[in-house]
Amino acid sequence: MFTYHDKNTAPTASIPFIDGAQAMFGFVPNLHKILAESPAAHEAYSTLYKLATEKTSLTPVEVQIVMMTSNYHNRCHYCMAGHSMIMTMLKAPQDIITALREGKPLADTKLEALRVFARKLLEERGHVGDEALNAFLAAGYTKAQALDVLVCLSTKVLSNFTNALAHTEVDAPMKPMAWAPPAV
Repeated sequence: MFTYHDKNTAPTASIPFIDGAQAMFGFVPNLHKILAESPAAHEAYSTLYKLATEKTSLTPVEVQIVMMTSNYHNRCHYCMAGHSMIMTMLKAPQDIITALREGKPLADTKLEALRVFARKLLEERGHVGDEALNAFLAAGYTKAQALDVLVCLSTKVLSNFTNALAHTEVDAPMKPMAWAPPAV
């Protein structure tokens, strides 16, 4: 139903984001080809992703833990494959990647607190209460990092929902990391 745009078919305002995706990933991921339909959506995603990965105070692996938690919660086959690949490139421990893909607890208590906080934010639509926030802070995170988690989740809501609407095909480089959500 959605078009996989390239520079010849995309609206002119999306071309800089197509070029940016090409420069970042070495190819234009299908998500970006879909997002190109709406220059506003493409810019929003590109901007949020850059903010999440370059401007938050979370480590690269912590950013990916939040994103993978969203991918699992939102049942995003496309993003789970893509972020599994990214985590592998970051040399994240395989047990963390496997646990996130299976929606299971992480062995590292601080990273598990991050995963639980992100999951609760998704499940409760932000209304997690002081107890959940205090547990996150007690694990060694800051209030600024609680807000940084929201930047990461905002990024993923846009991509997870886009892929649900578009049934985005997993790109060839990500196919070894293909994932299907568990039965509901």
